[in-house]
Amino acid sequence: MNTTRLLAFALIVGVTVLVTVWASRRTSSATDFFAAGRGISGPQNGLAIAGDLMSAATFLGFTGLMYLSGFDGWIMPSVTLVAFVLILLLFAERMRNAGRYTVADVLSFRLRERPVRAATAASTVLVAVIYLVAQLVGAGVLIRALTGLDFVPAVVLTGVAMLGYVVFGGMLATTWVQIIKAVLLLSAGLALTVGVLVQTGFSLEVLFTTAAANSPAGDAYLAPGGSGRSFLDTVSVALAFAIGTAALPHILIRFFTVPDARRARSSAGWATALIGSFFVMTAVIGFGARAVLPPEAAEGVGKSGNLAAPLLAEHLGGGAGTVGGDLFTAFVSAVAFATILAVVAGLVLSASGAVAHDMWTNVVRRGRETGDETAIARWAAAGIGGVAIVITLLAGPDFNVAFLVGLALSVAAGANFPALLLALTWRRFTTTGAIAGITAGLVTSIALILLGPSVWPGGAAAAPYPIEYPTLVAIPVGFLACWLGSVLSSERGATRSFDELQVRSQTGLGSEQATVSTH
Repeated sequence: MNTTRLLAFALIVGVTVLVTVWASRRTSSATDFFAAGRGISGPQNGLAIAGDLMSAATFLGFTGLMYLSGFDGWIMPSVTLVAFVLILLLFAERMRNAGRYTVADVLSFRLRERPVRAATAASTVLVAVIYLVAQLVGAGVLIRALTGLDFVPAVVLTGVAMLGYVVFGGMLATTWVQIIKAVLLLSAGLALTVGVLVQTGFSLEVLFTTAAANSPAGDAYLAPGGSGRSFLDTVSVALAFAIGTAALPHILIRFFTVPDARRARSSAGWATALIGSFFVMTAVIGFGARAVLPPEAAEGVGKSGNLAAPLLAEHLGGGAGTVGGDLFTAFVSAVAFATILAVVAGLVLSASGAVAHDMWTNVVRRGRETGDETAIARWAAAGIGGVAIVITLLAGPDFNVAFLVGLALSVAAGANFPALLLALTWRRFTTTGAIAGITAGLVTSIALILLGPSVWPGGAAAAPYPIEYPTLVAIPVGFLACWLGSVLSSERGATRSFDELQVRSQTGLGSEQATVSTH
């Protein structure tokens, strides 16, 4: 067991506990709990949104992909950045003006409230739980690999910390944990980037040519095709990360935390700039790990490539067994752990908001607020988090995380994105169209994942649907079902409510303002 890394992890948890205690004293109303009192500034929210995306999967996974497959490893970071351009252009201001706490608020503004909220809340909870289990499995495996701590206590530690942030601190604690983690992660990325550039004489040409020379693929390492994916597989993955990320509920609800639409637009711009800078650094780190690490390090990096960044930190710090190497690795490892803590807290918060605000207050209670929404959300967070922890422990460390990530992104892309986009932009859109689109996208995603190579015995050669992610089919099916459901149905007042939504989403007239301005 690596004591230095465990102490670094403990320090991260200690700092976040202090943040949660501070936030809990400033969280009294539902707006405080779900939206941090709408008192988060544009740059702060931009850091928090960037933190939501800069997870352990992006930091460790993307650098590992570039270490293993070269040019192809850059595709996913590139298309993920596209998601935030979509958010900036399509959703940021409109979401802030049209909604209150959840994605369902936006849909239900112009559609029949109860069925739309029920369908959207179910989709939100499903995406959150799937993604949550994937993150917890990843946390257990990562902590075990970096510290020697067993999988079960690693998952329980992560889960308990996650529940503490949400149950006691709400969105304010979760946001500031994300901000702290984003700053730490950018700092770790910058330190690794500078270390690699020092090793290669600050020459990108030396970096790339050395990486190619050290790769078994040779010059092909710098050309498309290094991952072994087919063209359709590559397109499906790109769509999942671009469209799916743009429709993830735990990212979209962050636009409700700012005082107005101008700051929502500002936060999306900040997030795009920060994420773009981060992905440039991951490229240098990924290719740098291949260029700088000795050939025998390939076994330590593993088949997934997830340990490329920690091993690079150890090497740049002085090597295995040195004080510098151990401290640098401990810092990078602790930052990776912090990314998981923050992301899972955001996922639980989005799911608990869907249960308390959408299902309880607006479906079960028919919109009658009784003052217990925050309490219901806390109980929902505890229940959802507890279920996710149990599922993770039953699944074990060898569970197929790629399957879970693919399913979560595909459901978000196929079910959430079409309905949300059409609700904001298409006058003829109806409640029947929304429910049909969400249901069709959800069912198609699940069915094709089960029939795909991630789950089907025998892999791509035997799978009825040979493409890893179902987005090539699920997204068109979601839009088609939305269109069919709308043209085959009619809804009284649909045009008037669309006009009201357009005015509100474009101008902010009637949207809820900040209740706390000193966060």
